[in-house]
Formats: sequence, structure tokens, C-alpha cells
Amino acid sequence: MEHLSDTTWRFIHHFGEMGSRWGISRTVGQIYALLYISHVPLNADDITYLLSFSRSNVSMGLKELQSWRLLRSEYRAGDRREYFKAPDDVWEIFRTLADERRRREVEPTLSVLRECLLDPKNTPEDEHFHQRMQAMYDLISMANEWFIDIQKLSAEDLTSLMHLGAQAKKLLHAKNRLLSFAGLSKEEVPE
Repeated sequence: MEHLSDTTWRFIHHFGEMGSRWGISRTVGQIYALLYISHVPLNADDITYLLSFSRSNVSMGLKELQSWRLLRSEYRAGDRREYFKAPDDVWEIFRTLADERRRREVEPTLSVLRECLLDPKNTPEDEHFHQRMQAMYDLISMANEWFIDIQKLSAEDLTSLMHLGAQAKKLLHAKNRLLSFAGLSKEEVPE
């Protein structure tokens, strides 16, 4: 890559802005955008040149992206530099990013909620607190388990699932009408 087109710059700039909203720095977002669109792996010097960032910012950004498992690195014969690229499969990127967020954010929250649920319930306030913590734990735990199950689906199945969209709601309504017609409640039907 000799230089970046206006369209490429627009994408990289936007990705940096969005990155800051997703909890990563603008610099890291822009580095990832460049690596994602690059048709060849780039080394830190290439990234420094193309984005006009300091070498230290590029090094720190690459380390952060590696800690998120969002980069592949390789070495070339006769070249001591490390070359980086983003995975080609967008589903792999999505899965990795979602799994890292779950590991970094959801699992620690579930741990704290479990600890809170172990506290004794001596007063009505304690009981209310416990009920609130249990409701939150149940919801986050169910979402976490659902996410783990979803991670096991193939890219094709994930795409199909996402295309279902509002049709899934219609299916659930149809199921509920059928149960009602049969005189059953949701609780009476085995999973």
C-alpha cells in the first residue's frame, strides 16, 4: 500500500470513531480498520507510515489487538519484522470479539452476582436485594449460556438465524397459540 484513498480514509476514520464508542481507543480502531482492509499483511512501520501515528502508539495498539485475539501475525524469511493481518472471515472476527467481551465483562459480573447471592438475608431489605440480584443473575446467566450455544453454530446457520429477525417472534406467537389451543401452558411443555 503506497497511500490510502479518500474512501479508505473515510472508513478508517469512521472505524476509529466507532471504536471509541465500543470501548477501544480511536487509534486502535483505526489500526484495526487498516489491517482489515489491507490486501497484504502490514508491519508496524507500514502502519506508522500509512496512518501517520507514532511508532509507540502503533506498538501499543497492536499489543491491544493481539490481547483481544483479533490479529494474525507472521514472519518472513530474511525479515525480522512481524507482519499483521486481520482474519478474513467476518464471522470469526465477530465471534472472537464477542467471546472476549463475554470473558472480560460478563463472567466477572456473574462472579460478583454469585458472591452477592451468598450473603445472608437477615432483613426485608436484604431479601429485596437478594431477589434483585437473583433476577439479574438469572438473566445474565441465561444470555451467557445462549451466547455460548450460538458460538457453536456455523457461519451459515448464524446468517440464517439473523435473517429470521421478526419471523422468530411470529414463530413464538404461533407456538403460544398452539399451546393455548391444546390447553397447555408454556410451563407444562418440556424443553
